[in-house]
This record gives sequence, C-alpha cells and structure tokens, in this order.
Amino acid sequence: MTVAGLVVGILVGLTGMGGGALLTPLLVLVFRVSPLAAISSDLLTSLVMKPVGAAVHARRGTVNWTLVGWLSAGAVPAGFAGAVVIGMIGHGAGVTDPLKLIIGIALCAAVATTVFRQVMDRRAARRAEPVDGAPPVRPVVTVLIGVVGGFAVGLTSVGAGSLIIAMLLVAYPGLRPSHLVGTDIMQAIPLVAAATVGHLIFGDVQFALTASLLLGALPGVYLGARLSAQGPVAVIRPVVTAVLLASALALLDVAPGWIVVGTVGALVLTAGLSRTPRHVLPPVDDRAPEPAGRT
Repeated sequence: MTVAGLVVGILVGLTGMGGGALLTPLLVLVFRVSPLAAISSDLLTSLVMKPVGAAVHARRGTVNWTLVGWLSAGAVPAGFAGAVVIGMIGHGAGVTDPLKLIIGIALCAAVATTVFRQVMDRRAARRAEPVDGAPPVRPVVTVLIGVVGGFAVGLTSVGAGSLIIAMLLVAYPGLRPSHLVGTDIMQAIPLVAAATVGHLIFGDVQFALTASLLLGALPGVYLGARLSAQGPVAVIRPVVTAVLLASALALLDVAPGWIVVGTVGALVLTAGLSRTPRHVLPPVDDRAPEPAGRT
C-alpha cells in the first residue's frame, strides 16, 4: 500500500492528474478493497495531500481567490451530498458491481476531459492566444461547475483534478494555465474536506489503509513536484491516461481484447496530442516599445 501511494504521489506531482482517478481503481482492482472503502479512504488521503500543492501555488500567487470562493459555494454542499448518496447505495447488500460501474463511468469521464484539455491546450499553442490571469468572473456558471464537479467527487472521489479543471477551461479560456491549476487545487481543499466529512459519517473510511497510503503519497507528491520541471511529462501523461482508460474498462467488465484496443488507442491519441505542435506562432511581446534614441 505504501509503495502504491508513493507511485501515485509521484505521478500526481509530476503530471498534475487527479489522485482519485489513479488511486481508487488501483485499490479496487489490485488490492481488492471494496469500492466504498476505496472511495472513502482515497478522499481522506487526498485531503492530506492537497494542501501540499496548494501551498506552492499560493506562495507563487497562481490562485484566483474569487474563483475559489464561487466554486466552493457550489462544490462544498454538492461534495457532501455526493458522499451521502454513495454511502446510502454502498452499504446495501450486493452493491459491489453497481459501485464499480459508477467508478468506471467517472474514470471514462476523467479520460475524456483529459483529452479535451489537451486539445484545447494544443489549439491555444497553435494560435498563440493571449491569456490573462484574472478574467471576469461569471458567478452562476462558476457555482454550477462547482456543483457538478463536487457531486462527482463526493460520489466517486474522481473529478477534482480532471472534470472541474476541464470545465474551468471551457468557462475561462483566458485563464493562465498556472492559475487554472492553482485555482483548481485550492478549491479542491474545501471540496474534498466536505466530501470526506460525508464519508466519515456515511461511508467506510479505513484509517489503517489511509495511513499506509500517506506514508508513500506525501513524499511522492513532493518528489514528483520537484521533478516536474525536468521529468518527461509528455511521455508520462499519455501512459497515465491509457492506464486510467484500461482501469475504467476493467471496472465496466469490458472484454480483454477491447481493453487492449482502447488502451493502445488512448496511448496513441494522447501521445500525439502531447507533441509540440508545429508552426506555433512566436509569443507576442506586449511590453511597451523602447523610447526612440535609447540604447
């Protein structure tokens, strides 16, 4: 469990992909943890991990606090509600298959939003679109994003680092990538906290399991963040996305042959999207011109 937490922590720190999308299927498929216990324990693990990345972004000034406030207004109650719903479903007899189905669908959504984000990033790179770190906030849209993402996180532990960030990218295309990630990580703290409280009451948190995961995850996140500048993220991210899709298809009881086809297809697609696009326009120099005569 500790080694698994270390690997997931490194991948989260290196690629920025959500820990819930990686850890929950790992617990269910490899360690045979019950789906409800996997979701509940993963959320508690994430709650301890999130402040590590959030502190870095807060120190660098890459958090849009207004967006965090509006997102939290929708995500916090929705995250708690999602925990209540999955807790009511998960304690019944013979619910393992339905819970695996729910997690599998959430992972498919996470893969789809990851690919969508890569497409949007690639289009922005080709057009050299100017970005602004503080776009006008749209409160109603932002609260709705929080509600949808928060409910998904409370229900499956998947979505804080994939679904919400993709919806923010659509709603705020002018938000700088660093502010996009920083804002998402910061708003995930109250969201995951609310979902964790719900799972502590209605779910199945296993503290020994969580402690074992954190022993590896905390140093893993730190190490991954330190390596992110030098690490081959363009290679690792497609592999992680392909693994997520394979996990989703396995949870959905898809035939092994189709799992292989889907995994290879996702790997080829995301690897192609991760390549630096050709004919990228040079960045626009928006600095004021030097006064005539200055050297």
